[in-house]
Amino acid sequence: MTPVCDPKVQAAFDAFPAPAQAAAMVLRKLIFNEAAQDPRIGPLTETLKWGQPAYLTATTKSGTTLRLGVPKTGGCAIYAHCATTVISRYAQAFADLDNVEGNRAVHFATAQDIAPDRIALLIRHALTYHL
Repeated sequence: MTPVCDPKVQAAFDAFPAPAQAAAMVLRKLIFNEAAQDPRIGPLTETLKWGQPAYLTATTKSGTTLRLGVPKTGGCAIYAHCATTVISRYAQAFADLDNVEGNRAVHFATAQDIAPDRIALLIRHALTYHL
């Protein structure tokens, strides 16, 4: 697992409630795993956007930003830019399998609610969105 290098990002994760933090760490690992599988993605930049851990393809510009956060309803969510088709295409492909918030996020109550194979497709789509 890639360690969190930015203390501000670590502080953001530390501020998550324990169940949300566990889910966020699962999603974070999937993000880094997907990036490592495709050399076109290149290295990821882990930073904060809107106070949330965010993942950018700053070197290659191959993808759109993904963010991890705690929605008002609780749990954890993976967010993509709402002007992209990342979430809407995921929702079409996997209708009614996850808690999708419009065209901006997929929510998970716990880490056990994350289907790694399914969410990896969303992550791969986001990280290669501009290719």
